[in-house]
Amino acid sequence: MTRARQPKPIPQMTIPQFEAAFPDEDACRAYLIARRWPDGVRCPRCGNPHVYALASGHHWQCENCAKDGYRFSHLTGTVFENTNKPLRDWYRVTHMMLTSKKGISALQVMRVMGFGSYKTAHYMCHRIRAALVEVNMDKLGGIVEVDETFVGGKDKNRHWDKKSGGVGGQNTNKFIVIGAVSRKGNAVARVIERTDTATFDEFVRATVSDKVSLLTTDEHAGYRHLKADFPHQFVRHGANQYVVGSIHTNTIEGFWSILKRGVVGTFHKVSKKYLPLYVAEFQFRYNNRQNADIFGTAIERA
Repeated sequence: MTRARQPKPIPQMTIPQFEAAFPDEDACRAYLIARRWPDGVRCPRCGNPHVYALASGHHWQCENCAKDGYRFSHLTGTVFENTNKPLRDWYRVTHMMLTSKKGISALQVMRVMGFGSYKTAHYMCHRIRAALVEVNMDKLGGIVEVDETFVGGKDKNRHWDKKSGGVGGQNTNKFIVIGAVSRKGNAVARVIERTDTATFDEFVRATVSDKVSLLTTDEHAGYRHLKADFPHQFVRHGANQYVVGSIHTNTIEGFWSILKRGVVGTFHKVSKKYLPLYVAEFQFRYNNRQNADIFGTAIERA
């Protein structure tokens, strides 16, 4: 049996390339303007292209909004707005996050960047993650795999005063994430509250096209109603059945592996409050794995 050929990794921007592209704040400002307004500066409030630059050179005024004194800069309406950190620092942190397959912790960002406060690094990382949230995605097509997983440490590995007290040693502090992935395509993942049929149905119908050629899951009862509207097949993991021809969930389980290794090995601990942002970060990196300009794509979204 021959092994499937792995796709060649897409080269990403290296540190020397980063230094050459962004030697100073002016270069960073010009890059953001070009990425944000490729067809010319527009008013972020009303979208009007008829704007004029002010004497400072860093602000514009819209002809429509001038009557109430509205003016804006290249940072207005971005995650970089109202920051006291140079844009170049934001770019450096973004670059580190996007080129680390399993992510980079705020503590490591603080060390590498020389920030005097962990809070600053934590704030910047979460602002960047918020920009990476993908909305209005096309529904997944082709062969799609759907699966759910639990994120969080095992109760038996916790210190005695940190144990959740779950029945039978189960950890009630684990969080549920459901995901769908199109083979050789994109992934969508969401944090959910429960593993019932209604929740699963809502997620699948919102993210998966009803014209898929095949929808594969495991034998979880929550997926039992999908067969009415999708070409649904499943494997029985409980019976040690993992691959039946093209029916398997190996692709989405590979995505879970990357996510969990990041949570355990990089971040160590993730709260439920911020878990959706971490999931969005891993989803964005996965969906842009063949994008040689992932950094530019992220800056456009910022």
